[in-house]
Amino acid sequence: MYSATCEAYLESLAEKQEGVISAEASYVTETIRVEHDPDTVSKESLRDVLSTLGYTAYLREDASSDVSETGGTTRRAREMGGIRKRRDDQLLGMRYSVGFLFGAFLLVPYVAIIYPAHLASIFDWQALEIFEGAFRLDSEGAFVFLRLYFVMTGIILLFTGLPVLRGAYLSLKMRRPNTDLLVAITAISAYTYSTAAVILGQNDIFYDLAIVVTAAVTAMVFYESSIKQRALDRLTELTISQVERARTYDSDGKTEEVRVEDLNSGDVVLVRQGERVPVDGELVEDSCTVDEAIVTGESLPVLKRAGNEIIGGSIVTDGAALVRVGTDVTSSIDRITTAVWDLQSATHGVQRHADQLASYAVLLVVGAAVAIGGASVIAFDMSIPDAILLALLVLLAGSPWALGLATPLSVAKSLASALRRGIIIFDETVFERLRDIDTVVFDKTGTLTTGEMEVIEADAPADLLDAVAALEQRASHPAANAITTAFAHRNATDQGLDDQSNSDNNGNETEKTGQISEFTNHQSGIEGVIDGTPYLVGNLDLFAEQGWTVDDDIRSRVADARGFGQLSVVVGRDGTAEGLIVVGDEPRDGWDDTISRLGARDTDIVVLTGDDEEATDFFKQHEAVTHVFAKVPPEGKTATIRRLKSDGQVAMIGDGTNDAPALAAADLGISLGGGTALAADAADIAIVDNDIRSVETAFDLAGAARRRVKQNNLLAFSYNGIALLALAVGFFNPLSAAIAVIAGGGLVAVNTRRKLLQ
Repeated sequence: MYSATCEAYLESLAEKQEGVISAEASYVTETIRVEHDPDTVSKESLRDVLSTLGYTAYLREDASSDVSETGGTTRRAREMGGIRKRRDDQLLGMRYSVGFLFGAFLLVPYVAIIYPAHLASIFDWQALEIFEGAFRLDSEGAFVFLRLYFVMTGIILLFTGLPVLRGAYLSLKMRRPNTDLLVAITAISAYTYSTAAVILGQNDIFYDLAIVVTAAVTAMVFYESSIKQRALDRLTELTISQVERARTYDSDGKTEEVRVEDLNSGDVVLVRQGERVPVDGELVEDSCTVDEAIVTGESLPVLKRAGNEIIGGSIVTDGAALVRVGTDVTSSIDRITTAVWDLQSATHGVQRHADQLASYAVLLVVGAAVAIGGASVIAFDMSIPDAILLALLVLLAGSPWALGLATPLSVAKSLASALRRGIIIFDETVFERLRDIDTVVFDKTGTLTTGEMEVIEADAPADLLDAVAALEQRASHPAANAITTAFAHRNATDQGLDDQSNSDNNGNETEKTGQISEFTNHQSGIEGVIDGTPYLVGNLDLFAEQGWTVDDDIRSRVADARGFGQLSVVVGRDGTAEGLIVVGDEPRDGWDDTISRLGARDTDIVVLTGDDEEATDFFKQHEAVTHVFAKVPPEGKTATIRRLKSDGQVAMIGDGTNDAPALAAADLGISLGGGTALAADAADIAIVDNDIRSVETAFDLAGAARRRVKQNNLLAFSYNGIALLALAVGFFNPLSAAIAVIAGGGLVAVNTRRKLLQ
């Protein structure tokens, strides 16, 4: 699907079928969702009905199967769309090539004979009379000429121009005139007029206009489509969120790999460290730490104990998990994916500005042609054939077909400019929607922050940090890996350490540690004994629970460390807290300037996160931030976006699978490059790197794109200005038409080549 006209046509086609309740199509995502009674009409029947006029419909599950066979993931049906689009582009390229080759051949006589002949007749140049004499259509040669050009131009018009003719046909059928109709009016009028002129022995033949218009517009459509394909190819799979196979675990401890769809309720699956949990379930025994950020948006890993719920799609970051499959054998990511599909298929595109101009231009031009043709018969007693030719000339000179050239060229330039800046935009409507945004919603974790836990600050004696790092290697609480990574290398051998080496949670060998004689894993921290000295690591509640002393200075620093999802870890020994380690998710470079500048555009800024309220205190104090919503689950994010949409146009910026439904629900979704493929699939804009400043660049591009489109649309009318002037003074012929085409197309091309952003 290429336009809003495609949406309307396919929806009407589906809704005419018995048993269909409703249909919603989206040319942005090239999907149509049909609600129907399966007892009356099957999915396969609907698929066949919708496969018409060059459209090829396929079921969503078939798309997933095809993608799997081509080496992609079963999750991304957009990849299947990309494969099919590439095939369509190849066919479009072949159509353009045929038009170019045949057209170049047919234009040689025009350049060599016909144009000079018209030049001689206009200026009465004797030097060119030889061309005028060679070009006469009152002999048998005229019919040879007619047969050649009638057939060859017809081939170009029907084969090369078929996509445009289809668009024109649909616009008439749906009563929604568009630029395709303007192009078709010009090309068909030129073809019809020329055929009639040859038969009548006249030498004003505009086959060249039909050829140039058809080939040029098809070339620009092909160029625009190729830029979109480049954007699609640039976007790679960053994270595979769904699991296709699971490892079952029986009572004898034996494991067997099976497909996830073959799992049954009550089965026990083994998930090793670093693996993704295939389905929702319950932890059977022991404990482990899981990263649920991809589903919940929570930036900190979560400690799970026997009996706790495990979310499908989360990653086991420490230990191993035996998960009993729940009653509903699905994962949270499966449900999120379904939600994204449902939201995307209900997202209509918007009509191009040029199509809106076309709706007025068609009525004006056709009305003028009919009026002038009729008036010439009634008022000037002109013959019917001559009146028809005059009306066709009015269509040739008055139809602003160059809008069909300017629009795809402007779009392609805008998309290419974005692509060079690492901003992937899938369709031209994004720029229009981006300019109308009233509210920008930022996810916190992974968007305003890097999404990676690390030690931000450590204020404690060096030997205490070394001991803490040794203990953390055995821990499973959220900050363990960050602390181990930061301090394990400091376990120097000159601190009375034994000869036993250890590995950190990443599997990297660390320096030697002191002898750990006792170790206890608490829900909010750890404690242990090294070389006879007791140590305690955790939050203030754990220190209070164990009766350890914490001075007011440390308590104050814990309170000050709030913000950005930071976790304060108090460390101590021998019953006294001696220091503090702050572990957190670092802010992304440029986040402050981006929010401030977007806010300066008279845009409301909203921060949305699954983290608790403490992690959002920092944003509440930012002068550009209008609202902050904390502890919001994925479904809550979607609901929040819908509430915000009631007050205006909303853009959502996120990176994780948990953000995907909200990205799809927003009027415009933007995903960062470090995010998951599902998030990118749900978004309208994908930023391939992790530079949040590209968000503001996208807004700048949208404004520049609108200015360029308006300029090119205005320049496109230069063809009509020259052609109508020539018609008014009686000199509208193939030569003047060619000059008008070169002027109009050339001005548009030159203007398009200018840089979009300085």
